[in-house]
Amino acid sequence: MLYGREAELAAVGALLATVRRGGSGALVVRGEPGIGKTALLAHADLAGLRVLRAAGVESEAELPFAGLHLLLRPVLDRLDAVPAVQAEALRGALGLAAAGAPDRFLVGLAVLSLLSEVADDGPLLAVVDDAQWLDRASGDALLFAARRLDAEPVGVLFAARTDGFPAPGVPELALAGLDPSAAAALLAAHAADLDAGARYRVLAEAVGNPLALIELPAAAASGAGVLPDRLREAFQARVRTLPEGVRTLLEVAAADDTGEVGVLLRAAGKLGAGRAELDDAVRAGLLTGQRPVAFRHPLVRAAVWQDTPPGRRLAVHEVLAAALDGPADADRRAWHLASATTGTDERVAAELERTAAWAGERAGHAAAAAAYERAAGLSAAPAARLRRLTLAAEAAAEAGDLDRSDTLAVAAERGDPDDPVLAARLTAVRAAADFWRGALPSAHARLLSGAARVAGTDRHLALRLLVDALHVGWYAGERELVESVARLRPARVPDDPLTPLAGLLIHAAAPVAGVAEDADGTDWAAPGALVGAARAAGDEPGAAILVAGLGLILGQEAATIEVAGEEVARARRRGRVGRLPQALFYLACGWQFAGRPAEAAATAEEGLAIARDTDQRQWVDRLGEPQAYRAAMVGDEDGCRRVTDGALAAVAGGDPAWQVPWVYAARGLLELGHGRAEPALEWLAPLAQGRARFHVPATRSTPDLVEAAVRAGRPELAVDAFTQFRRWAGHVRQPWVDAVVRRCRALLEPDGTAEESYRAALAAHRGLNRAFDEARTALLYGEWLRRARRPAEARGHLSAALDGFERCGAAPWAARARTELGATGTATPRRPDGPAALLTPQELRIVRLAAAGLSNKDIATQLFLSARTVGYHLYKAYPKLGVVSRGELAGLGLDAP
Repeated sequence: MLYGREAELAAVGALLATVRRGGSGALVVRGEPGIGKTALLAHADLAGLRVLRAAGVESEAELPFAGLHLLLRPVLDRLDAVPAVQAEALRGALGLAAAGAPDRFLVGLAVLSLLSEVADDGPLLAVVDDAQWLDRASGDALLFAARRLDAEPVGVLFAARTDGFPAPGVPELALAGLDPSAAAALLAAHAADLDAGARYRVLAEAVGNPLALIELPAAAASGAGVLPDRLREAFQARVRTLPEGVRTLLEVAAADDTGEVGVLLRAAGKLGAGRAELDDAVRAGLLTGQRPVAFRHPLVRAAVWQDTPPGRRLAVHEVLAAALDGPADADRRAWHLASATTGTDERVAAELERTAAWAGERAGHAAAAAAYERAAGLSAAPAARLRRLTLAAEAAAEAGDLDRSDTLAVAAERGDPDDPVLAARLTAVRAAADFWRGALPSAHARLLSGAARVAGTDRHLALRLLVDALHVGWYAGERELVESVARLRPARVPDDPLTPLAGLLIHAAAPVAGVAEDADGTDWAAPGALVGAARAAGDEPGAAILVAGLGLILGQEAATIEVAGEEVARARRRGRVGRLPQALFYLACGWQFAGRPAEAAATAEEGLAIARDTDQRQWVDRLGEPQAYRAAMVGDEDGCRRVTDGALAAVAGGDPAWQVPWVYAARGLLELGHGRAEPALEWLAPLAQGRARFHVPATRSTPDLVEAAVRAGRPELAVDAFTQFRRWAGHVRQPWVDAVVRRCRALLEPDGTAEESYRAALAAHRGLNRAFDEARTALLYGEWLRRARRPAEARGHLSAALDGFERCGAAPWAARARTELGATGTATPRRPDGPAALLTPQELRIVRLAAAGLSNKDIATQLFLSARTVGYHLYKAYPKLGVVSRGELAGLGLDAP
């Protein structure tokens, strides 16, 4: 019987009822040891559900995907129904096939697809107990799958301790102690013969903890101690009364993480224990009688192992290593050998290194880092130790654990490695940690130092580090940027794939750093030049993303869209889920600056969802930028303020205009669109001052600043910024920028010459397919003509502006154009929304792919969803579009405007 848990059972029951109805969900049941997490899951009504079960094991925490294998083992025969790239990743992760270094989140997607496939047979529940002891790779995969559940009849239930298994984005149910009446009833049911004094002491000590209420009566007369100590003492007291052979078997079971009876008996047999002792341990209520062999409660395992003397522990690990003699047991054997070794041992270190390499090939980077680190500790030769520490630091960085990677790199640097390449790799690890912590000058200095170390031995690595240094220098400040350009110029190597990218960086930085233009003969303003640099870099890490960012700096959104789009497609094709948020960020920015808010919104939403599901906090924050711009452009005041206020609140001191300049640009655009010139000027003016003026949002918002300043009657506030904008225009040589320069000149010029500039601007806009920019110029010219009492001429330009704004979804700007038209005596009804406006961004992405002829399974593979979820969203979209089948989608004109 379960006492006092009615509300908690109802909460779990609500999730299970949702799954039975065809919905999905996940829940983490959290609480201290013994609070009743396992009992709650055991008492939940599981009728009508197929259940998969697993439990984390403390000693398996360094074995990648051990927990996942245990959970999925009963359904692995369904893997052939999962998309091939996902199935390959999952097989490799579980050691069922050769590993191909899959993205760690692709394994999670494969888990989602497999669970969805199994759920075709009926509602499915995955239960994971003791999740705080799951290996990191299994935990990441299961959390990714849990966060992306949508339309599958699948539930995931985790039970975890209060201080372990962080699960952001998954609802939690906290278990507190039982109330006094429930605690008293439970105690009475298990210890009815306790006298009043002992009962009072147990109730007071247990504080409502159910396990304590059951186990403490036997130890009620023992000395005082906090609850975990008292429970441990109670279990240890029971174990100490057992015969030596039973204690020996329990010690081996406590160190064994397989639960396999054969392994347990082979190992224990070498220490004089066997089947009889196993039966005695079960009869004593310390081990379960089920297979795999398990302790009755994790605290029993902990109590046994903590009571095992150090010398005995070494012997237990030795016999377990000997018992694990199969090829599939290599990881476990290596760790047991390491645990049985007290000094250095190159043979054991080499086994651990092989284990680490295999873990890395399966995307188990956290496990790889742990194995490399332990191998370093076992290394007798200093050079081998430093090499393995470097590998550990790099693996920890791959796992996203920047603090650990930095700590490992520091430990390796203390060894003063003689190998300059090794030293440079360590420097790169530490620079990455500094960069993501916001320590930009330190990151920049480390990269320059690392490049100097290898300049004479590995020129490609030196170039790689200098490219990264210039990238960091762009955010660090003018001094760092100037130094980066000076160091990068002579470091370029003929025929190196990074040399074109280095030239592009120098070109982009030249006007900002105040240095002479690079004379390498490349016309970087020519169509295709940036795309060529990205393709020349091939698979160099981060190269394509860097080019996409440079496209925004150089006013070449088309190049950004093409390069970022290719990176997105490559990530989808190869299953590199973790790379998508960054690529989607740049793609969304490209669409937004090109005046395509619908595309920007859909792209940013997908990137944000994946960033949250993969717990990439930095990209969750960065994807606020295209969201804010899009909200400002379409007039979503609440949405724009919510995103920008959140970004400002997250800035810790310093200069917000430098740290989040996009906030100021978006808020300025929002105010300007609604005709509020003074507030727009207040937001935009800080971007024209200090170092913020070099950032993309500041450059791109200069035309907004000019318009706001002129409308507010303070044009002098925009003169300096416009002068810099004109210099930038001369450097980037993009036709759309020239058109905007002419528009700004018309605003700042006397009325006698403004008309010529407006006409020149409109002529320059023609044929560029930038509807928002062209519409803004047409609106300003139409307003100018109306004020000049030329309404008949104004109508044509105002009508063109209205059409452009409505096609872009820029509602406040369309309202301004409509008002101006009304003042000329022309009534204009609001243009009806197209079919795409009826859909959510998720539905729109899916419908467009379906209209292009992709199957549900193909769409699921591209968007990292399950095929069932794709079908669910199509089912919701059809009635909105007035169609009954995917064959009718192609004729609806759902392509982007």
